[in-house]
Amino acid sequence: MTNYDYIILGAGASGLMLAYRMALDEFFDDKSILIIDKETQKGNDRTWCFWENGIGEWDGILTKTWSKIYFGSDNFKREINILPYQYKMIRSKDFYNSLWDIVCKKSNFTFQLTNITSFQETKSGAEVVTVEREGITGPILKETKYQCKKVFTSLSNFEAFNFQEKYPVINQHFLGWFIKTEDAVFDDTTATFMDFTVPQKGNTRFMYVLPLDTKTALIEYTLFSKNLLSRSDYEAAIKQYLTEKGINNYRIIESEIGSIPMTSYKFSQLNTKHILNIGTAGGWTKASTGYTFRNTSKNTRALVEFLKTDNDLRKFHKKSKFWFYDLIFLDVLANHNEEGAVLFASMFKKADVKTIFKFLDEESTIYEDLRIILSVPPKRFIQSFFKRLF
Repeated sequence: MTNYDYIILGAGASGLMLAYRMALDEFFDDKSILIIDKETQKGNDRTWCFWENGIGEWDGILTKTWSKIYFGSDNFKREINILPYQYKMIRSKDFYNSLWDIVCKKSNFTFQLTNITSFQETKSGAEVVTVEREGITGPILKETKYQCKKVFTSLSNFEAFNFQEKYPVINQHFLGWFIKTEDAVFDDTTATFMDFTVPQKGNTRFMYVLPLDTKTALIEYTLFSKNLLSRSDYEAAIKQYLTEKGINNYRIIESEIGSIPMTSYKFSQLNTKHILNIGTAGGWTKASTGYTFRNTSKNTRALVEFLKTDNDLRKFHKKSKFWFYDLIFLDVLANHNEEGAVLFASMFKKADVKTIFKFLDEESTIYEDLRIILSVPPKRFIQSFFKRLF
């Protein structure tokens, strides 16, 4: 039995960011911290984007920034100057390398490359069980049990929110190609935030285009819907979009595919006194947008401060008005998925983009909330509101 103060399960964005913040805070210098993951080098497995007002803590590892975004739909099209905000991109390889460089310099951190089989609450803390196998599915060669005071896990309990009916679950699913063109065809000063001019086919579907330079861009086909597509369906949509834009001479240099659950399910009820779910597993994904990185940055910072004053992890979660806003929006999107383009177009047409960003960052005032609420067609939201209220 091996004992630690803290164990972090998963070294993705949330787990590694939490470890990084602990490594920078002298409060944790005398604490033993174990990180467990089944892989060490994740490479460019993710691309994270977020908007931010001014200079931020991650500016040193940014891949690209844009001060203008484009929103497109059949009813409303506009190129929008978002200053003093900027839309920022981080490639995961740069993020992982930068944070691991800090964590690995701390002697109180240990990393175990192994498979996690279970974790559970104990009377005085928590227990984690890992196994080493012969090959991927071969016989168990070694089982190890770790005890600790606290566990932070980014391992999603998909059954908890997928097999319940109280809160809608919509997937933000996507496939993206990083392409290189022969000619300079991109305006790399503007990010295409949402382009709903693609066929909606009864869903909420849009293209997302992030030009890194005039010949290189990420082209991503994204849906907010319950059901995923086959890989060929995503690829066909990207090919068609590029053809319509007159982009024919290109090569694919990278690709990424993923699915992010968007739900107002109360992830906090999965937490215990000694076990805290973090990242997407902890409900840190913004339910109405699927954005996770900025919330993870905020929550990991808040978590290290919380640990200095309280040892009951059930108290870390704080409910806010934005949870209810997201719930109403997801109700509408789940029941009227084909109307997503109209809803977003109305918002971007009638509301100031800076107010939209503040609202989605959960930093807006009641007055600003009302401006956003009044910018969308009211009928569906009123129906959902009264359904939830009663």
